[in-house]
Amino acid sequence: MKLPVRLFNFYLDASVHVALAVFALVQITYIILKIEMDTHLSYYLFFGTIACYNFIKYGVESKKYILVSNRYHKDIQIASFAALIAALYHACFFNYKTWLGIGAILVLTGLYALPVMPQGRNLRSRGLLKIFLVGLVWSLTTVMLPAIEANKIMNWDVWVELIQRFLLVLILMIPFEIRDLKYDDFDLYTLPQRIGIMKTKKVGVIVTLLFYTMTFLKDELMLNEILGKAVLSLMLGFALFYVKKERSKYFVSFWVESIPILWWGVILYLEHYF
Repeated sequence: MKLPVRLFNFYLDASVHVALAVFALVQITYIILKIEMDTHLSYYLFFGTIACYNFIKYGVESKKYILVSNRYHKDIQIASFAALIAALYHACFFNYKTWLGIGAILVLTGLYALPVMPQGRNLRSRGLLKIFLVGLVWSLTTVMLPAIEANKIMNWDVWVELIQRFLLVLILMIPFEIRDLKYDDFDLYTLPQRIGIMKTKKVGVIVTLLFYTMTFLKDELMLNEILGKAVLSLMLGFALFYVKKERSKYFVSFWVESIPILWWGVILYLEHYF
């Protein structure tokens, strides 16, 4: 395998791409809610996402997470520990309210990843419940935590943004659910398993329309937010239309996960010109 391909695969497999997506969503929150960016929180969430996601992907399912024999996974392990150390450094600068919020999110993440159910199962193995839990964790992480750290009053607009972020993550999960259809056990009972691929896509379109419509419920509405979320909705529609269970892994793992990053770029562009 050529070096550029290996580096790109490592970038994806080590969860750097998904961490960048989280970072992008946090920056969007600062812009939309008009709060000052907190560098420490931004980088804590970036590095913390790498460590957390890699633990969920490799640590929870491996009996020998510490003693890794595979060189590739050992490199991911080293990157994860380095990211964890960086995250802990930035966490030293938080106020106690942010720590309480992080604690609550870590509990939810533990329920998602750890075997807390009978027969050693976790909530990650419970189809629909899994995507709602992921949506809750991502929305609290990328909206609630920045608001708490900035001592932002939890007004109507913050709650609307929180719900929209939850809906956004649910939509982004659909391509992953469709991609994994050929790998998932039938007893997971995911949405595509329940109602089929086409109906799942229709549900995604309906939720996308709900997501965009909610923008107009805000008390303070900016033109760049209206246009930015319109572009985002089009990107989501494109992803829902083109996703298939036979698609290349890069379509979902890279392109779909790039949507928050692309949205951030659109918001920055609109912020400059409007």
